[in-house]
Amino acid sequence: MKDIKGIILDVDGVIVGEKVGFNSPNPHIDVINKLKELRNAGISISLCTAKPHFSIGKIIKDAKLDNYHIADGGSVIINPINNTIVKKHILDKELVKSILKMYIENNVYTEIYTIDNYFIQRSQECDITPKHIHILQANPVILENIVEDSYQYDVTKIMPIALNEEDQIRVSKLFKELNTGLTLSWGIHPVANPLKFGIITAPSISKKEGAIEISKNMNISLKNILAVGDSTSDWQFIELCGYGAAMGNASNELKELVKTKKEGHFYIGGNVDENGIIEILNYFDNI
Repeated sequence: MKDIKGIILDVDGVIVGEKVGFNSPNPHIDVINKLKELRNAGISISLCTAKPHFSIGKIIKDAKLDNYHIADGGSVIINPINNTIVKKHILDKELVKSILKMYIENNVYTEIYTIDNYFIQRSQECDITPKHIHILQANPVILENIVEDSYQYDVTKIMPIALNEEDQIRVSKLFKELNTGLTLSWGIHPVANPLKFGIITAPSISKKEGAIEISKNMNISLKNILAVGDSTSDWQFIELCGYGAAMGNASNELKELVKTKKEGHFYIGGNVDENGIIEILNYFDNI
């Protein structure tokens, strides 16, 4: 990796898969050891996820990834090992209240996030709750009235969870009609299909902006960064970087986009459930 000084990795579908006990909720030990090897060689490795930082803390600690990471879809840039926060975007409390009120009244399962915790309303506890506990590796703080209680907290992200693709359309429409000026994007998790996870953040917050912050704060040019993802939305930060790769389980659209990078600067790897990230990292280690 003579020209690669940094790596940005999406988490779910890239280093975390759907085989519980093998690579879920945390990566396989072989993946952890490969990341640790590269970090020990002086390469910065930043995880990039819609999850909060505390949900990837074990990965960061086990692989000794002592550098900055992109959490909450770009709302938070943090090094959890030394608790250094580069950037955090706090949502307006009145907007948070109006969004929560609208979703709770329309029976949309909704969570709010701060830097170090996430919260749900007691009346909404259901079978979604343990599924998300598994994904996040943390229990929510239970509030009796999330709308009113939200005032106590500095909220970085709101997460409405849709039951399926059809429900996602409904949840998106409700958000659009409220016209808050905030941004709603969507993600999935392989162990929670068909659930769809909404990510409501401040305007212009994205993994793309997170990658720019990582480049700036680590003093590494984007042209010397390898970025790896599995969904089409990951192209927003992969496109910025000099090197890009897609997992074997990635969308066909992302694979084709990655191939637009010049020869030797892209690779299509194996499936996440076969530790395909190791194949990708070994490829770039050998060019």
